[in-house]
Amino acid sequence: MLALALGGFGIGTTEFVSMGLLPEIARSLGVSEPTAGHLISAYALGVVVGAPLIATASARVNRRVLLIGLMLAFTVGNAASVIAPNYPTLMLARFVAGLPHGAYFGVAALVAAHMAERGGRAKAVGQVMLGLSVANVVGVPVATWLGDAFGWRSAYVLVALVGVATLLALLRFLPHLGTMRMNNPLDELGALKRPQVWLTLAIAVVGCGGMFAFYTYITLTLTKVAGLPSAGVPLVLMLFGLGMVAGNMIGGRIADTSVVGGIAIGLLVVGVSLGLFALVAGIAPLAIVMVFFIGISGSISVPALQTRLMDVADHAQTLAAALNHSALNLANALGAWLGGMVIAAGYGYRAPALAGVGLAVAGMVVLGVAVALGRRATPGPAVPGSRGRRHDHDAGEPASEPIA
Repeated sequence: MLALALGGFGIGTTEFVSMGLLPEIARSLGVSEPTAGHLISAYALGVVVGAPLIATASARVNRRVLLIGLMLAFTVGNAASVIAPNYPTLMLARFVAGLPHGAYFGVAALVAAHMAERGGRAKAVGQVMLGLSVANVVGVPVATWLGDAFGWRSAYVLVALVGVATLLALLRFLPHLGTMRMNNPLDELGALKRPQVWLTLAIAVVGCGGMFAFYTYITLTLTKVAGLPSAGVPLVLMLFGLGMVAGNMIGGRIADTSVVGGIAIGLLVVGVSLGLFALVAGIAPLAIVMVFFIGISGSISVPALQTRLMDVADHAQTLAAALNHSALNLANALGAWLGGMVIAAGYGYRAPALAGVGLAVAGMVVLGVAVALGRRATPGPAVPGSRGRRHDHDAGEPASEPIA
């Protein structure tokens, strides 16, 4: 589990560190900051494209071999970012670095569920996702500091070294996983025919978009509304990351009791937290406290969403699990766009949080539709490799047994 989480730590670090280094990258490569911002879009595009393509094409590949290959590709992409001589080359390197992102997390979640004890699938998935949260507490601040002190390339050197360490850890500790069910590409594509897969992805895109609407403009809100000095913002961001760590742990435990409950509680709490933040944003101490709670609430639903996708996809679990991270990147894009739109419309820097409340409510509406449709479905057969329990793949409450 630690080896899998270490890979998540590296992926989370490289995903977010570019945001803090854009001015330095822009100066170094002789482009404007908005142009440099396209590097973030290139990485996100790699995630969105790579997750379904790799998950489908690699359906017959042993999961241990696949995870090692994905981490190798991630390491190569970040090493290429270090030596990229110009902006177009760096764009390509960032796209390549993003390709294995979704597939790695999707396959790692399946492996974690396979190795989990009875009734502990979502907790195991949360442990893998924990690496992503810890990256916001430790990896991103350290990599950003390195980039500021020694040039932006040093940040990607750190990420590449984490990739190498993950490769060594996977080679040493990850079992062969020969008992995990292999699939064929056509079976994996069958996930796209299942309404519950699309509805769960929609919950992730819309419901999680609220947190990203808030997070994208958190620095501007804290400095211009709360009056926090810019030097204090990194500490608040670390507090947000600590909240994400706690939220993942809490969400995993809730989802092992009720997957649908984990999603619903996460969306409800994040909506309330965002609304409260908008109310107290002008009072720095209260705003900082709410940032921590938004970090917690924004991560509670992630293990449950990942687990539900694995449950409702029938035999196409790899593709469905990988698509969750494509959905989360689309949520990032949606939240950033909507937050920028309400600011540009003159509603102020509290408005992204309020827009996030609306997205959280919309996510709960989609969840309600999914549960209502699921209750009309007839129970399906037991999941191959599970321990004999039947469950309705389209029902509101999937089974809680380990998936092989």
